[in-house]
Amino acid sequence: MPSSSRSSSKRASLSVPRADKQTLLRRVTIDLTGLPPTPEEVATFLADDAPDAYERLVDRLLASPHYGERWGRHWLDIAGYADSDGYTDSDPARLWAYRYRDYVIRSINADKPIDEFIREQLAGDEMVKQPYKNLSPGDIDKLTATAFLRMVPDGTAAAATGEQTVARNAVVSETLKVVSSTLFGLTVGCAQCHDHKYDPIPQVDYYRLRAIFEPGFDLEHWRTPNARLISLMTDEERAKAAAVEKEAQVVETERKAKENEFIEKVLTWELEKKPEELREPLRTAYRTEAKKRTPEQLKLLKEHPTINQLSPGSLYLYDRTYGTKHQAELKVFSDKEAEIRKRKPAEIFIPAFTETATAAKTPPPTFVFSRGDPQQPKDKVEPSDLTVLTTFHPSNIPDSTPAQPTTGRRLAFAMSVTDGKHPLTTRVFVNRVWHHHFGRGIVASVGDFGHLGDKPTHPELLDWLASEFVAEHWSLKQLHRLIVTSTAYRQSSEHTAAQDHVDPDNYLLGRMNIQRIEAETLRDAMLAISGKLNPKMFGAPVPVKTDEDGQIVVGVDTTDTAGRPTGKYIPLNGDEFRRSVYIQMRRSKPLGMLETFDLPRMEPNCERRNASTIAPQSLAMMNGEFTLDEAKYFAERVTREVGADPTTEIKHAWLLAFGCAPTDAELKDSIAFLAKQTAHFKTDPVKPEAVAKGKEGPPTEPAMQALSSFCQALLTSNEFFYVD
Repeated sequence: MPSSSRSSSKRASLSVPRADKQTLLRRVTIDLTGLPPTPEEVATFLADDAPDAYERLVDRLLASPHYGERWGRHWLDIAGYADSDGYTDSDPARLWAYRYRDYVIRSINADKPIDEFIREQLAGDEMVKQPYKNLSPGDIDKLTATAFLRMVPDGTAAAATGEQTVARNAVVSETLKVVSSTLFGLTVGCAQCHDHKYDPIPQVDYYRLRAIFEPGFDLEHWRTPNARLISLMTDEERAKAAAVEKEAQVVETERKAKENEFIEKVLTWELEKKPEELREPLRTAYRTEAKKRTPEQLKLLKEHPTINQLSPGSLYLYDRTYGTKHQAELKVFSDKEAEIRKRKPAEIFIPAFTETATAAKTPPPTFVFSRGDPQQPKDKVEPSDLTVLTTFHPSNIPDSTPAQPTTGRRLAFAMSVTDGKHPLTTRVFVNRVWHHHFGRGIVASVGDFGHLGDKPTHPELLDWLASEFVAEHWSLKQLHRLIVTSTAYRQSSEHTAAQDHVDPDNYLLGRMNIQRIEAETLRDAMLAISGKLNPKMFGAPVPVKTDEDGQIVVGVDTTDTAGRPTGKYIPLNGDEFRRSVYIQMRRSKPLGMLETFDLPRMEPNCERRNASTIAPQSLAMMNGEFTLDEAKYFAERVTREVGADPTTEIKHAWLLAFGCAPTDAELKDSIAFLAKQTAHFKTDPVKPEAVAKGKEGPPTEPAMQALSSFCQALLTSNEFFYVD
């Protein structure tokens, strides 16, 4: 890679040795897959002395399905992915949002060219023939991709009538923030109310950009989130579902006939208990449809509750023996109905961003809002990219495209920003990739390339990476190969006095930056090391709930409609050990374990994560239920794999946690710690406490308790938390 003039004169004097093989293995494995290397992978790589051993390691990691899970999470951050609508306290769940998450992971694993990846998310619906029925897998992908434009908080389904305009406008403005920060690395949203104070973005440009997306939103004919879902059920599947339902209806008709027979018997019994003159009026009133009953009939039924309350569900109250027999007979029919309906094809939906036929034919106008107030429209504007960009990169956004069933605005915009000549799209993208590899972007403010953003430390390098990215057909995997096989990436993180004096913040990349692993990587690595990680990919998210301590944990919420605990426990059958990218991302209920370690709130998206150091993190690792459970599983795995010899256990645990063997001093200290802890637990054993359903509880043997505490110490160490 070329060096900038700023760095070239001092690079030689600031260089450090290349990282050793074990350090490099852990670094690149966590970097590309988000998981630590296994002992087998460590042994294989250390034994491989071929000149291209590292390059083949990189290729293997890029081919791993875990690669898409790791780097898909990075894209989901900037897309603002969430499994709930947010905006209101009720925070309704988005039952089908996971389809977009799966699309992102699959696309990255398949190394879909990023230009195609971006175009599908901006205008996938405009590439698919209408109507959206009997879709091919490729068309499903394109429509699913447009959920990128449906990820921001959306409270329009719950907003009161007088608040609809504000709620709808909030969805549009937040979406523009996501699009502009993701593609342009600019704070375009600052121009919603007035000309941007620092960057050359006039207010009118904000609304010209908005006009590109206006037909898909259409404020006057708004569609709530559920109204935008597209069914994937084919005509063949619908015909099959109808046939199955027809078969079930036959059984349902038989069940209702039997039910009416039982009702009639009980009604006759009850009427015989009434005065003879009331029997027929009561029978007539009971049989009359509720909304057609006269006031006299309603009064009569109210005076005779045993008649009024007679229903299929209450029969058992009238005669226990007869009611029980009745329930059993009807259950046979109900079970048969349920079995038949199980054969119905499941109807799957995708959240999508589309234009209605009306909006495509007559695009809704876009106006500049006075001070950003949607209730004060001023001048009408036409769709266009930002003026400051069109000066260098002309683009033609049509008002409409008569030959197409859509306006074609978003497709034209998507083609423009991915033509390889756009001044920002590729630079912003490769800068984000660089940021994730080195802990700091070439432009440190990854979401702000504007006047207030940081200046690039290596501008020529940024330009070169962007041009190489396009030359390599927008291949993200090839970009990774280029970066992780570079000399800069393979350096040691060792500090030198000369470097610290000249470049204390390492802007010139004279060494590798030490980075703390992210929240999801921390949880996933603990699961992998404990042997509990469930590799299952894709599908509906693993649910979260609030536990008795008020913490958000993995589990099925079984509280009643009033929010009261029912005590019911529903097992997840191993899904609780899936990777964090598959855990439900509720805006109002972020998983406590992840939130403590800086899981971002999607408001509307996350351009760059924080890495704080706060007391709750230490407490979570010392006393957190998840940490204690994983330390126990970790200890059980160690004993299961190498036996109960303390020295062997320590070495194996060290290898699992850090990908290397302990030094002689570390081994000596660890043996002493294990012996001391074992003695402690013999004289002061852990008291058994009440264990929640689905939990196995702590180990009871002193040796296992000691090993579990040792494993916990490894999991809470800086060596585990940081990538060297």
